[in-house]
Amino acid sequence: MRTPHLAGIGALRESGAFRGHPTMLSAYRVENHRVTRTELEPGMPVPDGTVWLDLFMPTAEEVHAVENALDIDVPTPDEMKEIEASSRLRIEDGTMVMTALVLAQVEMERPMCSAITFMLSHGKLVTLRYSDPLPFRAFTARTAHKPGHKPDGFVQGEAVLMGLMDAIIDRGADILERIGDEVNNLSFQVFGEGPRNRDLKEQLRRVGYQGDMISKARESLVSLGRMLSFIAQRMGAGLSTELRGHVDTLTHDAASLSDHATFLSSKVNFLLETTLGLINIEQNNIIKIFSVAGVALMPPTLIASVYGMNFRDMPELGWPFGYPLAVILMIVSAILPYIYFKRKGWL
Repeated sequence: MRTPHLAGIGALRESGAFRGHPTMLSAYRVENHRVTRTELEPGMPVPDGTVWLDLFMPTAEEVHAVENALDIDVPTPDEMKEIEASSRLRIEDGTMVMTALVLAQVEMERPMCSAITFMLSHGKLVTLRYSDPLPFRAFTARTAHKPGHKPDGFVQGEAVLMGLMDAIIDRGADILERIGDEVNNLSFQVFGEGPRNRDLKEQLRRVGYQGDMISKARESLVSLGRMLSFIAQRMGAGLSTELRGHVDTLTHDAASLSDHATFLSSKVNFLLETTLGLINIEQNNIIKIFSVAGVALMPPTLIASVYGMNFRDMPELGWPFGYPLAVILMIVSAILPYIYFKRKGWL
C-alpha cells in the first residue's frame, strides 16, 4: 500500500485555515441497539462492528491507522481537489472512492464548497473532510437514539452513506429556500410599489452575494448528483430494494434542486441587470441635470459677455436703466429654457 503524501495537510494546518479546530477520528457502531461514537486516540484499534469512520482534519497517524485497519488508500487534500470525474469517482482495489462538494460555513460571511471524500470498503464507510458542514452534525444527532430503539441508517456503511446524502441534500434545499426568500425580497424592493431601497450599492452587493451562494449550491448539487449516479451504476445490484429506492429518490431530488438553482440564478441575473440599469438611470439623471443647467445658463452668460466687452461706443453703458435691463434679460433668458424643458418632459 502506498504511503500517502501528507504535505498538503501540513500546508493547510500551517496556513491557519483550521486554527481552533481539533483533529478527530471518530468510529461509529451499533451496540445494544444504540449508536455509539468513539473518539480514537493515536494507537487505538478500530472497534469491532464499526460501520463508519469519520476523519475530520486528520493527522498523519490517524490516516495511517485507517489505511492499515481497512487496507485502503486515503486520498490527500490535493487529490480531493481534482475536478476530473475519473479522479472524484473511482474504484480502487474494490473500494469506492467518491468526492463531492458540500456547502459549509453558510452562516458565516464567506461560505464555501468543501470537498468531502466518501470511501466504501466491505460494508464500512470512511469519510474524509476538512470542514464541518451542518448535515454531518444533524445526521449523527438524529441517529443517536435511546436504548431499545433500532438506529435507522447504521445497519451498514451503504445505509450510513445514504443517510448522509439525505441530510446534505435536505440542507441544500433549506439553503435554496432561504435564498429564494431573499431574492423575492430584493425583487419587491426593485419592482414593488412600496418604499424602495435607494442604496443601490448595498442592493448590488446583496444580489451578488445571493448569486454566489446559488452558484456554490448548484455546484454542490451537481457533484452530489454525479456521485449518486455513480453509486447507482456501480452498486445497483448489490443494494437492497430499500436502498435502491433511496438512491433513486435522492438522485431525483438533487436534479430537481439543481433545476431550481438554475431558475434562481436566472432570476438573480435579471435582478443584477435591473440594478445596474437603475444605477445607470441615476447617473443619467445627474448628467441630465448638469446638461439642463448648462443649457439654461448659456443665454445669461451670453448677455453678460456682451455687456462685459470694453468697447467705447456702447449705447447702453450710459443709459441709467442699462444695468437693471441686463439683469432682467439674464433672468428671463434662464427661466424660458427651464419652462420649455419642463413642458417637453425633459425634467
